[in-house]
Amino acid sequence: MGAYILRRLLLVIPTLLGIMIINFSLTQFVPGGPIEQILANLEGQGDVFEGISGGGGDADVGQSSDSDYVGGRGLPPEFIVELEREFGFDKPPLERFLNMMWNYMRFDFGESYFRSISVFDLVMEKMPVSITLGLWSTLIAYLISIPLGIKKAVRDGTPFDTWTSGAIIVGYAIPGFLFAILLIVLFAGGSYFRVFPLRGLTSANFEDLSLIGKVLDYFWHITLPVLASTISAFATLTLLTKNSFLDEIKKQYVITARAKGLSERRVLYGHVFRNGMLIVISGFPALFIGVFFGGSLIIETLFSLDGLGRLGFEAAVARDYPVVFGTLFAFSLIGLVVGIITDLTYVLIDPRIDFEARN
Repeated sequence: MGAYILRRLLLVIPTLLGIMIINFSLTQFVPGGPIEQILANLEGQGDVFEGISGGGGDADVGQSSDSDYVGGRGLPPEFIVELEREFGFDKPPLERFLNMMWNYMRFDFGESYFRSISVFDLVMEKMPVSITLGLWSTLIAYLISIPLGIKKAVRDGTPFDTWTSGAIIVGYAIPGFLFAILLIVLFAGGSYFRVFPLRGLTSANFEDLSLIGKVLDYFWHITLPVLASTISAFATLTLLTKNSFLDEIKKQYVITARAKGLSERRVLYGHVFRNGMLIVISGFPALFIGVFFGGSLIIETLFSLDGLGRLGFEAAVARDYPVVFGTLFAFSLIGLVVGIITDLTYVLIDPRIDFEARN
């Protein structure tokens, strides 16, 4: 197992490098780079969000002529050269990429172009929202979906299985943002009840509350956004659990266990559960990483939550490359490591799995 883990860790390096090379190369052809957008602001041609469709591009950002930039034709060439030097665009793309990767290998992600704050501090500032959505959405999805999926498998074909499948399909078909709007309309003062707040993770007087009051206030605020984030994962995970357990229940070892006189509960949780949960666990990294790091831009916007989803969108639109590439590097690295942890979890659940023998 040790050799397998070592190979997987070594594979992280070329995989991560490939991700960064592809994304860095793509940005060289995207119009409206950070310098061009600053110049457009100075010329009164709009903010960085309006400048996304402007002409010009980063591919020629190493040149010092002001004619290369839309919005820069009325500014001194010396000013543009100084901007290029400050942003590091006075160097060739290859040199910029190598310098960036060297800094990232030391976990130095630089400073945001437009916020005057380090990328690390900026991510930490937005992390509480992503922790809330990711942690609670994943936890609720697993706590509900696994027992429900097992029960559906045991009662396959019964009325219970039929109506719960209908409810799950409806839940899967409803987009998260549409469900969020429905929750707002019904329970956040949209048109009917004002049971839950609409903005932020905590109330304005959060610091003045007691410990129990802070906990209740926190859960009061996160109820609606977490429910909106959970619905699609809940539907997918329930059906995945049911199908996995159905497949195991039909196998010969289950028939043999029943023939030996074991109770249905002992057969289900002593034999089937361990095998049936393998495929469910395999979906954990994608579910957790997707909700935790990707967040949901629309849900965060609807509930006025300033998380990583909005951060990534704003950084991409503003061409804030240190934020874009710094978060891409960190999250890709974490995602790859979580994949290795998933394999280790397989072995903990079922020691018969031997990755060394497979390889």
